[in-house]
Amino acid sequence: MIWFADERLEFIQWIMCWLSEYKPVLRFNELQRWIGTISYKALSGTLKEMEHDGLVIPKEYPQIPPKVEYNLWERGQSLLLVINLMCSWGEA
Repeated sequence: MIWFADERLEFIQWIMCWLSEYKPVLRFNELQRWIGTISYKALSGTLKEMEHDGLVIPKEYPQIPPKVEYNLWERGQSLLLVINLMCSWGEA
Protein backbone atom coordinates (compact mmCIF):
# COMPACT_ATOMS: atom_id res chain seq x y z
CA MET A 1 0.00 0.00 0.00
CA ILE A 2 1.26 3.49 -0.87
CA TRP A 3 1.38 6.06 1.91
CA PHE A 4 1.19 9.78 1.30
CA ALA A 5 4.21 11.91 2.18
CA ASP A 6 2.12 14.34 4.22
CA GLU A 7 1.48 12.91 7.68
CA ARG A 8 -2.05 14.33 7.93
CA LEU A 9 -3.05 12.64 4.68
CA GLU A 10 -1.59 9.42 6.01
CA PHE A 11 -3.79 9.63 9.11
CA ILE A 12 -6.82 10.41 6.92
CA GLN A 13 -6.07 7.32 4.85
CA TRP A 14 -5.76 5.16 7.98
CA ILE A 15 -9.04 6.46 9.41
CA MET A 16 -10.97 6.05 6.17
CA CYS A 17 -9.64 2.54 5.57
CA TRP A 18 -10.50 1.47 9.09
CA LEU A 19 -14.02 2.92 8.91
CA SER A 20 -14.73 1.28 5.57
CA GLU A 21 -13.14 -2.15 6.01
CA TYR A 22 -13.16 -3.05 9.69
CA LYS A 23 -15.71 -1.12 11.67
CA PRO A 24 -18.31 1.32 10.30
CA VAL A 25 -18.40 3.42 13.49
CA LEU A 26 -15.39 4.26 15.64
CA ARG A 27 -14.91 6.22 18.82
CA PHE A 28 -12.06 8.70 19.20
CA ASN A 29 -10.06 6.52 21.63
CA GLU A 30 -10.43 3.46 19.38
CA LEU A 31 -8.97 5.42 16.47
CA GLN A 32 -6.11 6.71 18.61
CA ARG A 33 -5.25 3.21 19.87
CA TRP A 34 -5.48 1.71 16.39
CA ILE A 35 -3.22 4.29 14.74
CA GLY A 36 -0.89 4.28 17.73
CA THR A 37 1.53 6.94 16.50
CA ILE A 38 -0.82 9.92 16.59
CA SER A 39 -1.18 12.44 19.40
CA TYR A 40 -4.52 13.56 20.80
CA LYS A 41 -4.06 17.00 19.23
CA ALA A 42 -3.14 15.62 15.79
CA LEU A 43 -6.06 13.17 15.71
CA SER A 44 -8.52 15.78 16.93
CA GLY A 45 -7.35 18.24 14.27
CA THR A 46 -7.46 15.59 11.55
CA LEU A 47 -11.00 14.52 12.45
CA LYS A 48 -12.19 18.16 12.55
CA GLU A 49 -10.65 18.73 9.13
CA MET A 50 -12.27 15.56 7.78
CA GLU A 51 -15.63 16.67 9.21
CA HIS A 52 -15.24 20.12 7.63
CA ASP A 53 -14.44 18.50 4.26
CA GLY A 54 -17.50 16.25 4.48
CA LEU A 55 -15.55 13.00 4.81
CA VAL A 56 -16.75 11.87 8.26
CA ILE A 57 -19.76 12.63 10.39
CA PRO A 58 -19.43 12.76 14.17
CA LYS A 59 -22.24 11.67 16.45
CA GLU A 60 -21.98 13.18 19.91
CA TYR A 61 -23.63 11.65 22.97
CA PRO A 62 -24.50 13.94 25.89
CA GLN A 63 -22.81 12.02 28.68
CA ILE A 64 -19.83 12.16 31.01
CA PRO A 65 -17.21 11.35 29.91
CA PRO A 66 -18.03 12.71 26.44
CA LYS A 67 -18.59 10.11 23.75
CA VAL A 68 -18.19 10.85 20.03
CA GLU A 69 -18.45 8.27 17.26
CA TYR A 70 -17.27 8.82 13.69
CA ASN A 71 -18.68 7.36 10.49
CA LEU A 72 -17.85 7.91 6.80
CA TRP A 73 -20.13 10.17 4.79
CA GLU A 74 -20.89 9.37 1.16
CA ARG A 75 -18.19 11.83 0.10
CA GLY A 76 -15.67 9.99 2.27
CA GLN A 77 -16.69 6.66 0.75
CA SER A 78 -16.22 8.02 -2.77
CA LEU A 79 -12.77 9.39 -1.87
CA LEU A 80 -11.82 6.02 -0.42
CA LEU A 81 -12.53 4.42 -3.81
CA VAL A 82 -10.00 6.81 -5.37
CA ILE A 83 -7.41 6.08 -2.66
CA ASN A 84 -7.85 2.32 -3.16
CA LEU A 85 -7.42 2.71 -6.93
CA MET A 86 -4.25 4.72 -6.37
CA CYS A 87 -2.93 2.01 -4.04
CA SER A 88 -3.70 -0.69 -6.64
CA TRP A 89 -1.97 1.37 -9.32
CA GLY A 90 1.08 1.78 -7.08
CA GLU A 91 1.32 -1.94 -6.43
CA ALA A 92 1.19 -2.80 -10.16
